[in-house]
Amino acid sequence: MHPVRVYFEDTDAGGVVYYANYLKFFERARTEWLRALGFSQQAMAQESGLQFVVADVQVSYLQPARLDDELLLTARVQEAARASLLFAQTASRGGVVLAQAKVRVGCVGCHPLADGSFRARRIPLNLLQALQ
Repeated sequence: MHPVRVYFEDTDAGGVVYYANYLKFFERARTEWLRALGFSQQAMAQESGLQFVVADVQVSYLQPARLDDELLLTARVQEAARASLLFAQTASRGGVVLAQAKVRVGCVGCHPLADGSFRARRIPLNLLQALQ
């Protein structure tokens, strides 16, 4: 779980979290999930020429989050394939789920030395092993 405080910049004119900002919150949760497993996105890009990119997102907005709320974000791998991961994610406040998402990320070559094509590449074996 990753806590996030809702700031003024996250909200619309009514003081409610703007819908697109949930995507930022979910991105942070996935980054922290990866970091907790001992992996850095920056290190992956520099050392392996690989990075994760969002390929598909489905979000359900159930209740509004508001200015100054403290949200808890989750990121759980629902499915692991050779070159992609499907995450089930939630944003909750006080145990109440406010938004939930399915986010598929693909592993791609991003560095010129690793072809820089942004074509699908295998997820590193050590990362897949860390999921088990």
